[in-house]
Amino acid sequence: MAGQRIYLSPPHMSGEEMECIKEAFATNWIAPLGPHVDAFEAELAEYVGAKGAVAVSSGTAAIHLALRLLGVGPGDVVFCSTLTFVASVNPALYLGAVPVFIDSEPASWNMSPAALKKAFAAAEKKGKLPKAVIVVNLYGQSADMDPILGLCNEYGVPVVEDAAESLGATYKEKMSGTLGRFGVYSFNGNKIITTSGGGMLVSDDVEAIEKARFWATQARDKAPWYQHREMGYNYRMSNVLAGIGRGQLKVIEDRVKARRDIFRRYEEAFRDIEGVGFMPEAPYGRSNRWLTVMTIDTEKLGITPMDVIRALESENIEARPVWKPMHLQPLFAGCEYYTQGENYSVSDRLFASGLCLPSGSSLSEEEQDRVISVIRRML
Repeated sequence: MAGQRIYLSPPHMSGEEMECIKEAFATNWIAPLGPHVDAFEAELAEYVGAKGAVAVSSGTAAIHLALRLLGVGPGDVVFCSTLTFVASVNPALYLGAVPVFIDSEPASWNMSPAALKKAFAAAEKKGKLPKAVIVVNLYGQSADMDPILGLCNEYGVPVVEDAAESLGATYKEKMSGTLGRFGVYSFNGNKIITTSGGGMLVSDDVEAIEKARFWATQARDKAPWYQHREMGYNYRMSNVLAGIGRGQLKVIEDRVKARRDIFRRYEEAFRDIEGVGFMPEAPYGRSNRWLTVMTIDTEKLGITPMDVIRALESENIEARPVWKPMHLQPLFAGCEYYTQGENYSVSDRLFASGLCLPSGSSLSEEEQDRVISVIRRML
């Protein structure tokens, strides 16, 4: 009989959240906006070292606002990491833009500067540079931002840093999400801290953040009646959810430590097995190890990641494949894609060989031992 369900990355409450929720109820600040929203924005901006932040309904909404702030519109080109979740790219479609996908590099699994360079050279030749570059910090690790920003600055193209998965990670002593023109965090239920659903847009451009806040609040003009000169969105976070976020943010460093410890135990458990690998940690910063990602050499081991995922599921344990790259998605058939190597796609190889293991910060050692024993039996 399989034991109790082990989830991939469930919410992990600190106990601090209830105080903020009670306060929201006691003061009747239940509707969108309120003191917790303001405080959550200020506290998160302080934690990451950004000058401004706006709390919104999702990370996707934050990307949408960032792209609109950068003037992305119909027919514009947006470069994006291919190895990501579709939410990184959908906002480009909302605005009528055309995505172009950039491969990963092996050292961090994030956007390849070599592939980005090829994409820029091709765009320059066509006389149509991208309006923005969306760099995704995959599974909690920052991309190698210096060469990426160097290329983008050379061509005068702004960067949106999709740090949905990497809150608490660092790049050369700076917080992930603060290196591009705009940074985006997600507080979805599976993230390192959660508000159940929600996101944050951060930037040192305080004026742009104010504009985003205006658009996210239905672009309502300052007038005694409901007046609107611009199109807006219903994108603001509620005061109750912001209260949850404040309670969660207090324990962010504990959550990073817990997930890094979980990663180390997995790594130690499979150190002796040739053909098993893990997502590397790049030397330039700290990964928050949001998810532990294992790679399986099918030729050496005779099994596929899906075999392992099915074996875990039979024991009531949730695991998942690595993100299916965007250039392989039916939605983006026909979009351009630039690879790291001449005829070699790093992201295709990672998709074929990788799987995400249960990594929640509340995962006990006993539960982790259950996961490890199932996989060791397979191998």
